[in-house]
Formats: sequence, structure tokens, C-alpha cells
Amino acid sequence: MECISVFDMLKIGVGPSSSHTLGPWRAAERWICELKEQLAFTQVQSISVQLYGSLSLTGKGHATDIAVVMGLLGTDPETVPIDGISESIERIKRENKLNFGGQFEIPFHFDTDISFKKEFLPFHANGMRFEARLENGQSIAETYYSIGGGFVVKEELIHSKENDITFRAFPFPVKTGNELLQFCESEGTSISEIVMANELSLRTTTEIDEGLLRIWNTMLECMYVGCHTEGKLPGGLNVKRRAFEMHQKLKGEVPYSNPQEWLESIRDTEVRFRQIIKWVSCFALAVNEVNASLGRVVTAPTNGSAGVIPAVLMYYMVIENHDANFDDVKQFLLVASEVGSIFKKGATISAAMGGCQAEIGVSSAMAAAGLAELMGGSPEQVLMAAEIAMEHHLGLTCDPIGGLVQVPCIERNAMGAIKAINAAELALDADPKEAKVPLDKVVSTMWETAKDMNSKYKETSEGGLAVGVFLSDC
Repeated sequence: MECISVFDMLKIGVGPSSSHTLGPWRAAERWICELKEQLAFTQVQSISVQLYGSLSLTGKGHATDIAVVMGLLGTDPETVPIDGISESIERIKRENKLNFGGQFEIPFHFDTDISFKKEFLPFHANGMRFEARLENGQSIAETYYSIGGGFVVKEELIHSKENDITFRAFPFPVKTGNELLQFCESEGTSISEIVMANELSLRTTTEIDEGLLRIWNTMLECMYVGCHTEGKLPGGLNVKRRAFEMHQKLKGEVPYSNPQEWLESIRDTEVRFRQIIKWVSCFALAVNEVNASLGRVVTAPTNGSAGVIPAVLMYYMVIENHDANFDDVKQFLLVASEVGSIFKKGATISAAMGGCQAEIGVSSAMAAAGLAELMGGSPEQVLMAAEIAMEHHLGLTCDPIGGLVQVPCIERNAMGAIKAINAAELALDADPKEAKVPLDKVVSTMWETAKDMNSKYKETSEGGLAVGVFLSDC
């Protein structure tokens, strides 16, 4: 069975898109590794890249070409200095040379060696093909698909199910919500404990804690950066950053100098009822404004929906429980990741395949589940919270204006976070035995809806707001 780790669902990377930026970046890295395994890497004389389908139609707005080149340079999206990306790209454009894999220079023309093909490859909307020409005159080409959330699949291994998800022997292999509940009942445990047991089959407690703390610190830092950065977002839409002014109006007078002190200062700020929604919205907007400007965020489950989970987790820490600590963060992320994996296995987390319901809808369901367990919900109530959140995102289209992850994407994160909190509260006040729609049914319904959805509403910028709003009006 496909067993997905929490670190598969929650990846640290560079914005603005997990499928259009992080995935192609990782695909380029992977291609270089395969060239080395074939002993062909040092023989490469020149390279070219073709982007297909959604990667082509919205690739410019999603910085897909930039991501591919950064991968070809051998940089890691988790650690590469963000401020140095523009300089690296400008140098390549100026010199028409690329330091391939960070080891030797080859000729490379940014505007012509990356081509955008509008046709769709057969397996997935996000296809890309890498080709290398060798010293002996031969060519080597590989095709990859970026299937959402930074996951990458190699074309010839699709049917054998070999991709960047390792097929592991988890002690509690879960594909559906019902299977997860059965394990919780038989073991007498919570959902987070089942997930933790699976993670312990892969790595030590220390490794898990260090990894999750790194993820949380990245989330906290991008909220901090977003709340302290003003101006306009790049890309040509002239979208004004809003988190900065919202934060200025909300924050108290308690001094701070870093993200951790900032978190404590918010806890010390008196929050009135009307301000709760504003704070949650501020957190979500902050993350996705950082994401839209090629900042570092965590896929949750995607970059386009990266703001929902941090915003809801911050809501718990600054509104619901001022004593919350890393143990609460860990519990939340374990539960959220498992719900995300259920949607990935049973449907999709790719907007190019399922519309925005596959991104904001899934992230809202993940956040609702994590919050519900932290607030004392039973496993049944936790999955009920996830179902409620997704139920009210069904059919949500992906129609970014100008192909940019800005309008309506950034605001949708705020809406998804609010819905997640509402869904958790509804589930905690309900008897799961009376629920009419189980989580597994909403997962399958989401997938059926995705298949029925017209392709122009699946991250192609060919329908909806993407054509209803003219760039000249922005």
C-alpha cells in the first residue's frame, strides 16, 4: 500500500506553487541524479526543457521556468538563500551559461532552452520533459509529472507505482478514513498516536521531533515575515500586501525581535471577539503573500494552500490555549498530514487535476481535523470535522488571474482557515453517529467532481476569474 509520511505531506520549499514550482524543481534535481547513475552526467554538452499542459499555461505566473533552472543548478529549495534566486537567474540570462548541477558550465539560453507546450501529456496536466545532448552526439530524455504537493512521478514508472513515495510496511497502513477509525478502535488510541506509530517505523522520535519542529518554525517564520513586509507582490497584478497593515492594527505594544517572541507577544495581546477572525485572516494572508513572492513556506498540502494550517494552528495557540507548546504542534501536524494523505490516495491534491477544492478544500479539512483532536475530539469527531470542511469546498475551481498564485488564491486561504475552525466546532458539538456523510464519501465525491470539472477551471487560467477579470483592470 502507498504509505505517506507526515514529511511527504508537509514539505519545506519555495513558492509560489508546489506543483508548478517545487515539483519541477525536484524533478530537475532528480533528473541530474539519474544522469549521474547512468554515468552520463559529465558527458552532457547542452540541455533543454519542455513544459506541458498546466505547467505551460500558467508556468510563467507560477515561476516554473525559474524553479526548473534552480533545480538544474543543483540548489535545494529547502535551504537555498531566497534573496539569491533573482541574482542567479539574471546571471544565466546575462551570460547564457548554466552551472549544471553546480559542477560545470554548459551553454544555456533561458528564453529558448525552456519551451512552453500547450498540449497536455496523457497521464497528468503537469508534464515536463528534460533532454540532454551528450559528447557522442546522442540524446537522453526523461519525462516527469508534478502531481501536486511537490510529488513527482516518472513517466515509465507510473503503472508500476514506483515514484517519490516509498512503499513502506507501516504497522498501521491506512488508505481510507474508515480504516483509520478501525485502527483507533482496535488499539484504543487517538489518530495522532496511530500516525506516530507509523512514523516510528521510519525514523526515531528525535528525528521526528526535529523534523516537525523545523516545519513549525518555517511556518512561524513565514507568518512573521508576511506580517512585517509591506509593498506590492511581484508579477504585474500590483496586488498590495495586506497582512502588514492588518497586523499593525491588531498587534499590542509588547516588544519582540524574533518570531518566537512575536508569538508570545500576540498571546499577551487582549483579543476581542471581533478580532479573532481578523487575526486568523492575517496569519493566512501573511503566509501566502510570502509564498506569492517566491518565499519559503511549507506545502500543506500544497503551496497555494500553505496558509490554512499555520493560521488555524496559531489560532489554537494564541486564542484557545495560551499554554500550548510543541507537543500540541506535533499532535496537530500528525493528524493533519494523515487526513491529507487520505485525500491524496482517494482523490487528488493537485489543482491541475481537481481544481481548488483539491488544495484549499483539502487544507481546510486537514486543519479542521488537527484542531478537533487538540480540542478533545474523538477520532470520529476528528474525521467528521475534516468531512464538514471539505463538504463546503466541493466544486471550488482554480482560476488564478494571470496564472499568479495571488487572486483569488491568497484570500481563499483566509476563508479556508475560518471554515476549518467552524468545521471543528460543529463536529465537537455533534454526535458522529448521526452524521449523514462519512469522510470517505466526501473524498470519493471530491474525486468525481474533479473528473467532471471542465479543464478550464483546473489551473489553466482559461476560465472563471482568470478570464473574467482583465489584467488591464488590475
